[in-house]
Amino acid sequence: MTRHVTRAAVAATAATFLLGLAPSAGAAENPAPPAPAAPSAEHRAAAHRAAAAPATRATLARFFAREGAVTTAAADPRISGATVPVYTLAPDFVAGREGAPVAKLEYLAGTAVSSDGRKASLWMVPANGRSRSWQVVNIATGDDETRYAAQGARTLPGGTVFREPQLDAWFVQRHARVLPLDEDAVRAVGAAGTTLAAYQDRVRKAYGDKLPGSAYAKKGKAGGYGAAPAAAPVAAASAGATASGPSPAVGVAGLAVLVLASTVIVMRRRTARGA
Repeated sequence: MTRHVTRAAVAATAATFLLGLAPSAGAAENPAPPAPAAPSAEHRAAAHRAAAAPATRATLARFFAREGAVTTAAADPRISGATVPVYTLAPDFVAGREGAPVAKLEYLAGTAVSSDGRKASLWMVPANGRSRSWQVVNIATGDDETRYAAQGARTLPGGTVFREPQLDAWFVQRHARVLPLDEDAVRAVGAAGTTLAAYQDRVRKAYGDKLPGSAYAKKGKAGGYGAAPAAAPVAAASAGATASGPSPAVGVAGLAVLVLASTVIVMRRRTARGA
């Protein structure tokens, strides 16, 4: 079943920081297109510390207990595995700009596991643009981000795992090949995948008139992809944390549409897809 989730984001300064990260070392090996920006080990470590912080774990306990499956005291959430970068389809690639990577960095994600085995994804971005200070801005059910990162590494080693937000489809790309990682992606490009040129042609036809700055976007569609159905917010339970109502979806640009204070965690449900 397709999982929809409203894209939580922070102020434009944080988005600028993420987009300004240096290209990964693999970019020189594949100049057309280059690999997207990748976070450093320092950034990953700082994001992991934010995910594992006592205040985050306390909020996670309430998140896992929200429907009565476990009590807050019994949830005992732990952070499992590494923090991974999460990339989304880049508007410059859709627009056909020469040398544009297929995707752009949106946030870092980690997986939390409750005592009863349920999983949740934590989304982290820099706090006020500082590389050493990161914050959790969203908690969502499931572990799509880390699961597809691992699946993509097995499917096409060294490739870029990214999400096409309008379809909620996950792909992996390396050099001239784009392979699907979930059912939505298979429906888009076929089980055998496609060439990068053919994929670019498809997204250009689908989204080329819906990019930021287009007439479509000026009608109020965030980023140009249109608003996906918003997930119902979960009431925040930690001191200083609030839950927002449905906000516009972040489109292909992945830019900030919801400004959150550094103490705010937005928790949203999403329906799990076999996870």
